[in-house]
Amino acid sequence: MIKQRTKSPDLNLNLVNDTQWTLSDQNPENFTLVLFYRGKHCPKCKEQLESLQEKLPEFTSRGVNVVTISSDTEAVAKETYEKWNIPDVPVAYGFSIDKARDWGLFISSGIKDEPDHFIEPGLFLIRPDQTLYCASIQTMPFARPKFDDLLGAIDFIVNKEYPARGEA
Repeated sequence: MIKQRTKSPDLNLNLVNDTQWTLSDQNPENFTLVLFYRGKHCPKCKEQLESLQEKLPEFTSRGVNVVTISSDTEAVAKETYEKWNIPDVPVAYGFSIDKARDWGLFISSGIKDEPDHFIEPGLFLIRPDQTLYCASIQTMPFARPKFDDLLGAIDFIVNKEYPARGEA
């Protein structure tokens, strides 16, 4: 698990648009939002990523870079990208279960039409120096932070120079 105010592990990700995304190459004004989602099988993830698509300009205007990540295969992630309304959302795939555990994410065993194992949701705000500012980690698909709440929090954090908490 990553502790607040400590450097997060670097991420080197393959995106569905056949490019690479690396956390240490990001140079946001304020934060990088790293959003882990369960995968194509999850209707709550579809809802969340489509909401992110709508809010993406608001994150960008606040100096926040965004990436979304799942453990789905390349083929499944590309199908997700094509079928969901997320044309501007960077979508990474193939994140290993072991690396997900390094980030403190929960892993579930599949039921019904789910993959054998997959990552449960997690949201991380990372400072430009790659230190963790805050995290929200779920054990199931429900009770995820709402993007309007997160945008309001980012405004407060930046305007008040509010420090990361929870590191003690």
